[in-house]
Amino acid sequence: MVIALGVTLQGRKVILGFVQTASENERVISQFLRELLGCGLKTGAGLLCVLDGAKGMRKAVLSVLGTGVMIQRCQWHKREIVVEHLLKAQQVVYRQKLQRGYEQPEYAQAKAALLRIRQELRTINESAVRSLDDGLEETLTLHRLGVFPSLGTSLKTTNCLESLLAQVGQRTDKVDRWQNSNQKQRWVASALLEIEPRLRRIRGYRYLPQLRAALLARTEGSHLAAA
Repeated sequence: MVIALGVTLQGRKVILGFVQTASENERVISQFLRELLGCGLKTGAGLLCVLDGAKGMRKAVLSVLGTGVMIQRCQWHKREIVVEHLLKAQQVVYRQKLQRGYEQPEYAQAKAALLRIRQELRTINESAVRSLDDGLEETLTLHRLGVFPSLGTSLKTTNCLESLLAQVGQRTDKVDRWQNSNQKQRWVASALLEIEPRLRRIRGYRYLPQLRAALLARTEGSHLAAA
């Protein structure tokens, strides 16, 4: 089940919908996103999508939601994928280095720190370098928008969604046998309806208007460039 979780301008988490699929492939996710647009999802004022790095999902988001969307790639997933290329003895060291790099408050500082780590990795593991390069700028979107210090804790990773999935799992994992798709979807929908009212507002929600303004400025800039 792929679940879409939205955050309102007041910081409240809203379940947008879910789709049952064998994988996060572009065709299925594109159809899912079109359904969300048909249900009233608006992108005109800009939209930030926090993704884990799945290529099919990213491609679907960009093709369906268009220039009004910016992607924040999950820094946790990026860090773990990079260090998986390294020896066990090196993983702790570079996990900490990457974490410190991403925690730099300004874009220029964070990018410089990550490039220094990249230079170190070149002599250790070229595969780790290629992994770091893949989507690096998208892991720094909040930095580029100037809101990382205020909203990074909540939006730099997919933790909001991971927490939601864990709560769904608490209600569904003990089912030993699923009879059919309808049963699966009813259980997931029921779990989400029960969970949603209990979801807390994200940390730093008072700064969400600042994020909206930054996204809107980017969107207007993209429209001017296209014109």
